[in-house]
Amino acid sequence: MNTAVVPAPRRGLAPRRPLWVTIEGINGVGKTSTARALAAHLGQRCLLLDELTDQPGNTLTGDVISALSAENDVCLRTGHPVAETLALLALKIREVERLAVFYPITPTVVIEDRGVDTVAVYQAAILCEHVPEADPAHVARHVLSTMSRWRPQPDATVLLTGDREVCMRRFADRIERTLTPRDRRVIEQADALYAGLAAAEPGRYTVIDTAGQSARAVAEAVGTVVQDLMKQREANRAA
Repeated sequence: MNTAVVPAPRRGLAPRRPLWVTIEGINGVGKTSTARALAAHLGQRCLLLDELTDQPGNTLTGDVISALSAENDVCLRTGHPVAETLALLALKIREVERLAVFYPITPTVVIEDRGVDTVAVYQAAILCEHVPEADPAHVARHVLSTMSRWRPQPDATVLLTGDREVCMRRFADRIERTLTPRDRRVIEQADALYAGLAAAEPGRYTVIDTAGQSARAVAEAVGTVVQDLMKQREANRAA
């Protein structure tokens, strides 16, 4: 398994801010199973932030996702891509705001199943369907740059990669639907955008190749990343 150099925690953080690790990747690569296995291993010191689409329906987030799912589109397309993008970004900002207000005991680690990068790459792919002359990579970077003013970047972003066709087949099996050519194009574009972002910012991303690896092996690899980050953070605080 190929694992890039683990980036050090960002400096200048509030003393009690938890270590924040986001797990990214295309549909079917194994993010959710990895995030849940890792959170279970870390226990009470860890807060798991489920993917937006996996959150309960009787909440604000659930209501927004239900509205975006009204067209029964696997990519949450309703025909209004700008409004969709702003709604998803607002939900990601709200997660951070709620963490500060609604969790009296700050967790040691936050494991986030999909972060702002997901919104940036998928919505860039969708937005550029409507504006073909636009550059999806530029749109994704613009979203991330704009969001950095409102939501701190995670201490580490773990990007899970794998065989794209295997991932899409696994995703289609899970949702019990056949992906349309349009669905596939969005996922393919997202995959390319993730790769471009990781190549341009090797200090921000830790890339783990899941191809041929068991779910347990992937979870252990991500767990090693988190443990190393925790050790680095403690060493920095002791220095």
